Amino acid sequence: MFVAFFESVKYVGHLLPISFLRVFLGYYYLQQALEKFRGDYLIRPRLAAQVADILPSLQIPAWYKLFLENLVVPNWQAFAFVILGLEFAIAISYIFGYVVRPMALLGVFLAFNMLILNGTQYDELYKTLIAIHFTMAWVGAGRCLGLDYYFFKRRRGIWW
Repeated sequence: MFVAFFESVKYVGHLLPISFLRVFLGYYYLQQALEKFRGDYLIRPRLAAQVADILPSLQIPAWYKLFLENLVVPNWQAFAFVILGLEFAIAISYIFGYVVRPMALLGVFLAFNMLILNGTQYDELYKTLIAIHFTMAWVGAGRCLGLDYYFFKRRRGIWW
């Protein structure tokens, strides 16, 4: 497995810049998750307050608005744990390069929801994150300097 790590540079070395971007993005998500974990994100209803504040001005489908009103706001703590868990999972996946494609699709979902919930304040950041996550999923960014190359060689499939 250790040999496959260095073989990945030889055979898919054209993905080397994307692998550095993958590790940097994993570090970014790890920082965001640790900041939320150490702060009061899980204790105080910041998520519920954020959703309740932005909900009347959102131009979203009615089913999504009902989902936010009836499920996210009352159960804010469960959704805060889900968001924190997704950020940790994406961070670990990107840093080690393991199952990057499914985690990148989850990253698209997370960034899209944050784009909707944060409004225009971080508009460009979340649009850029969506584009980067799509790129990571498309090229299979974990195959260079990651554990995905080891599994890609042995078990072909769409996840690697």
